[in-house]
Amino acid sequence: MSETIESPAQAESGAVSGVEIQLEHVTKRYPGSRQPAVDDVTMTIPAGKIVILVGPSGCGKTTTMRMINRLIEPTSGRITIGGEDALSLNPDRLRRKVGYAIQQAGLFPHFTVAQNVAVVPGLLGWDKKKIADRVDEMLDLVGLDPAQFHDRFPRQLSGGQQQRVGVARALAADPPVLLMDEPFGAVDPITRGNLQDELLRLQSELGKTIVFVTHDFDEAVKLGDKIAVLGNQSKILQYDTPDAILANPADDTVAGFVGAGASLKQLTLLRVRDVELKQDTVTATIGDSPAELRRQMTEQRRTYALVLDRRRRPVRWVHVRDLGSATSLEGVGKPIGDYVSLQSTLQDALEAMLVEGGGVPVTGARGEYAGMIELDTVMGTIQRLREEHSDDGGPA
Repeated sequence: MSETIESPAQAESGAVSGVEIQLEHVTKRYPGSRQPAVDDVTMTIPAGKIVILVGPSGCGKTTTMRMINRLIEPTSGRITIGGEDALSLNPDRLRRKVGYAIQQAGLFPHFTVAQNVAVVPGLLGWDKKKIADRVDEMLDLVGLDPAQFHDRFPRQLSGGQQQRVGVARALAADPPVLLMDEPFGAVDPITRGNLQDELLRLQSELGKTIVFVTHDFDEAVKLGDKIAVLGNQSKILQYDTPDAILANPADDTVAGFVGAGASLKQLTLLRVRDVELKQDTVTATIGDSPAELRRQMTEQRRTYALVLDRRRRPVRWVHVRDLGSATSLEGVGKPIGDYVSLQSTLQDALEAMLVEGGGVPVTGARGEYAGMIELDTVMGTIQRLREEHSDDGGPA
């Protein structure tokens, strides 16, 4: 049998490049243990979708995921990736065809950012020019300027930047499958939300098959096309779409994961792109005239304006009084505190607005300014969801 797992060519951005994964009666027993760590798991992971494995610590979710790329060898059962029997492939070649991203990135500390991203293409024998081009492409894809980050070492990066490099490395050889083991669990909540948004943006462009392990049900609802709620020994308690699980938990254990406030959790099913954005905020790019911006703000009776960089990404808020003696918009005003993307959930937006005390900027696919989201918009959506939930017979 062939030892390659090929992904279908992408005809256009957003096309599916992932492949289907099937687990059939997969079991893992460790010597000396009376009970299997994973017992008779059968599930199909659709091509090009994000499937979340969520469950309590020790339930076997990470073991289940690691059997897909044979970091842990199954005791019995069958796993196919794109129709090929994963257990018949050379394990090293298999792992080079399956991207893997873990908590705290797992970068090689003595390698530069570029060298870390280049690891798998190098093992696959790509030529130097192709590797160099791919490194720059991947860094740009995950929102890191290649000129700025290419030669840095992991210790010189923030936690969020390290995770971005980890994702770039996992995707560098264009694998059809990406396994992610609690990759955002060690960063602060704001950075975590931004990384989740980045993953959703990447997935909308790349269409990989992603298996993602987490113990955070809210993260599962935000990211997953489907969620597998697991009990002990990776028993599948419910495997369905997030909205179906929120609306109809299969049993009390699943209901415990959903928790209270199911109507508010519906905010994690709605994206910022689903609501109307405010477009009347005064904006200027970094090279514009401060005097002209001040005139425009005065005419429109605006106190604040949003300054964008040359790629139209929001960078600073500027008060009209800051512009009186300014000769340039470079460095004027105060940095953006928090923002959300079109991929962000309304729950993310609400949390950002509570921190900022008002509306927050929204960015598009490449970080460009797309508009503002206001508190009234989100609160109106919450009220509508509560009314719908009450009409359906649930508690308001």
